[in-house]
Amino acid sequence: MKTRITFLLTLLIGLSFGFAQQDEECMTKLSIFHEYVKAKNYDAAFEPWMAVRNKCPKFNNAIYVDGEKILGHKIKNSTGAEKLGFINDLIKLYEQRGEYFASKTPKGKYGAIVCQLMYDNRKELNKTVEELYDCFDTAYKADEKTFTNPKSLYTYFSLMVELYDAGKKPAKDLFNKYDDIVEKVEDEVKNYSSKLNTLVAKEDAGTALTKKEGSYKRFYESYLKAYDQISSGVDEKLGTRANCENLVPLYSKDFDANKTNAIWLKRAVSRMYYKECTDTALYEQLVKAYDETAPSADTKYFVGTVLFKNHKENEAINYFKESFDLEDDTFKKAKLANRIGLILKKKGRYGQARTYFRNALKLNPSNGRPHLSIATMYASSANNCGDTTFNKRAVYWLAAQEAQKAARVDPTQKKNAAKSVANYKAKAPQKAEIFSAGNSGQVIKIGCWIGGQVTVPAIN
Repeated sequence: MKTRITFLLTLLIGLSFGFAQQDEECMTKLSIFHEYVKAKNYDAAFEPWMAVRNKCPKFNNAIYVDGEKILGHKIKNSTGAEKLGFINDLIKLYEQRGEYFASKTPKGKYGAIVCQLMYDNRKELNKTVEELYDCFDTAYKADEKTFTNPKSLYTYFSLMVELYDAGKKPAKDLFNKYDDIVEKVEDEVKNYSSKLNTLVAKEDAGTALTKKEGSYKRFYESYLKAYDQISSGVDEKLGTRANCENLVPLYSKDFDANKTNAIWLKRAVSRMYYKECTDTALYEQLVKAYDETAPSADTKYFVGTVLFKNHKENEAINYFKESFDLEDDTFKKAKLANRIGLILKKKGRYGQARTYFRNALKLNPSNGRPHLSIATMYASSANNCGDTTFNKRAVYWLAAQEAQKAARVDPTQKKNAAKSVANYKAKAPQKAEIFSAGNSGQVIKIGCWIGGQVTVPAIN
């Protein structure tokens, strides 16, 4: 009984203290400005919002959530000194949010927001490239995990390129920052792909998504599109700055100091590989050192590329299989399978390539690129996989069906898939030819490595 009375007294004292801290005027004005913000009447919201912000900055996080919208409106609808004042006040607002609601203000996320605001208004703020880069760099290093905004990641790298072009950053820093951004984007793509795959699997099983799941799916797809665009943009930004003429002397110079540094070797090998610098003696040297230092699925794959280059294809394929079997991360395994498939496709080993592409699709069904690769191989084999002219051209229907799958599962490939589908359908037999052949609705078996079948479209 005594314990119960003590608990009640403690609760009453706590409640009394809490109510004493409440300010009736702040509560009233917060309600007023919040309603104005919901109605998008930001000018009317400004005065009561400022009153609460100045008097009760710790009162409620709505001060900062709504304040961002209010000041954003003011910035958009002002010019000159007035606009500059609002920009600086928004920067101050983010700082206050971090001070009073730190747990709701991740440093990476909001640091990037502030830096992007400065970048977008760099002329008004008179910010130099160095100042802007340092801003992004500080935010990224303070909290890399929440520094995820696609636009800010692209801006961050663009500023590094500007500094490199101006002779203010060395090539080493440029390539390291490129790798940082690429790896970060890959992490985010893995995150959203994993979430999207769950919903794709549900749809494939014939179960309709709930309204909430549909919203999540559109959200995941929008981010994957954004990261796909950023990934392409970053590659374009880097451009010829990372050509073999620049990479070979850089990595040759630093090799002895880093020949047992697994991270450095991984990045050097990857960069040399993706920039097609694989015909150099340095590439083989890097791959060998990487495999000796940190043998893994990754190193076995690169050893396989060296063997392929040296015309030891069967040995290379064994290394690719070992690489695939060693990888235990689902997303990385899917990516690896696709990479192996692309190499085998290029070598004309279509059957083996399709096996890896299908493995990639099982592991990451929301990536439509393997579907497009399979469709391309079908189309390339049309003349070899049919016993009549009609049946050969029927292979294009199969290619179109495969390409359509890419459009269904992958938001980043819808345009590419649509073009491919239209191209393949145009090459397939048309209505008049189906009528002449008299095989409307019939099933055609496709031989050679494809080993499939396709139904001739029915015509009335």
